[in-house]
Amino acid sequence: MASQDAIRVEGIVDEVLPNRMCRVRLANGHRLMAFPSGRLRMEFVRIAAGQRVTVELSPYDLSKGAVVKTEQTNNNNESSRIH
Repeated sequence: MASQDAIRVEGIVDEVLPNRMCRVRLANGHRLMAFPSGRLRMEFVRIAAGQRVTVELSPYDLSKGAVVKTEQTNNNNESSRIH
């Protein structure tokens, strides 16, 4: 997917599925399946339910997307940071 054609949206992870897939709910109520992008896979970033993520969608298929950015939650007294 060429990044100039991609649509970037923010959402919240509803549930984490096997094979590193997750179900994301967008602000407008639309739900889609998402997988971690290559960079997130290389860095072994974990995606958890309730986490805010940025998803890149293809204009041709709005039901699937790639998680390109995650926002860490405040577990274990860590400060919030964006990957």
